[in-house]
Amino acid sequence: MKKINVGLIGGGFMGKAHSLAYSAVPMFFWPTEIMPVKHTIAEFTDKMAEEAATRFGFENSTSNWKSIVENPDIDLVDIATPNNSHAEIAIAALAAGKNVICEKPLARTVEEAAAMYAAARESKAVNMVAFNYRRTPAVALAKKYIDEGAIGKITNFRATYLQDWSADPNSPLSWRFQKSVAGSGAVGDILTHVLDMARYLAGEVTEVSAITNHIITERPLQQSGSDSLGNSKGGADAPKGPVDVEDEVMSLLKFASGAIGSVEATRNAWGRNNFITLEIHGSEGSIYFNYENRDELQVCFKSDEGDRRGFRTVYTGPNHPNGAALWPIPALGIGYGETKIIEAHDLFTAIAGGEPVRPDFGDGYQVALIDDAILKSAATGQWTKVPQLDRATGQVSA
Repeated sequence: MKKINVGLIGGGFMGKAHSLAYSAVPMFFWPTEIMPVKHTIAEFTDKMAEEAATRFGFENSTSNWKSIVENPDIDLVDIATPNNSHAEIAIAALAAGKNVICEKPLARTVEEAAAMYAAARESKAVNMVAFNYRRTPAVALAKKYIDEGAIGKITNFRATYLQDWSADPNSPLSWRFQKSVAGSGAVGDILTHVLDMARYLAGEVTEVSAITNHIITERPLQQSGSDSLGNSKGGADAPKGPVDVEDEVMSLLKFASGAIGSVEATRNAWGRNNFITLEIHGSEGSIYFNYENRDELQVCFKSDEGDRRGFRTVYTGPNHPNGAALWPIPALGIGYGETKIIEAHDLFTAIAGGEPVRPDFGDGYQVALIDDAILKSAATGQWTKVPQLDRATGQVSA
């Protein structure tokens, strides 16, 4: 059995999700030839790191992330930090020959993403971007149907990612509202997920026409060192800081295949929690998915008789992608954690076999190119072409 020592940088929400996945991989994907070992976790201070190590089950802790990169015993560097540190950590880890998984978005800017992708190309190590929603079994099943031709040639793709955790202007000033740290707002934070699934299911996006909205311009300063998102109130009278990123984005899309579509993301939609929806229409049928009903995929096929044609519900289970490793009957309950467990399993399998895994830094770079085109389109009011990454050469088209 091959042990893979993990060095995790960041002990917040995503650190918790990743740590859970590392513990659970052998429980779900058994028998296994790989065994994750939670070796070292890094946080801002020694005290925070020690607490994170105890909470998440790591053998060691540090307040110096560079010690993880430099440690010859570490096989995988996991970057679960705010966006402004992704590039520095990833490039250093890849230069040290480490395998790397980086939380999305890959970077704040196209330039940072390009540098990270270049470092990945120079390295022989496995690299991955944590777009875990594509690993929801129902989404993977949609991909299977599409690849089999069950819905024919795709003509339209539409997706949403709607949340309400920041709709209250008195919720605190998370780093996600600061351009210097996040790079962008709703575009980088949540739209990237549906753009990843758009590429995964419908192919490359070639042109966009977008609008954005900046709804809340200031928020109360956070009173603690942890990122509390929308779960605490700063109060109307609390000291405030500026919000300099977009809250909402909508974009029309053109695909290389000739399909058209749209994507929409907001963090200000009261009543929407983690409302990720996908609707894909093809010449032979349609697919609909709502992440808040993760066990379900809605499908309609043209070949159905007219008196029974309509959407039917397929509940994912043992007969579907990764289903045999999860729960013994359909609709028993797929959660966010399971998507991370599948993600971690695929990553460790790639590391053990010395094989690439997707989505990788090239995929993260291409999504960054789409993000950049969307923001440029919103600024100019014009249709904007998306440069395309040639993975064979590493070059980007104009």
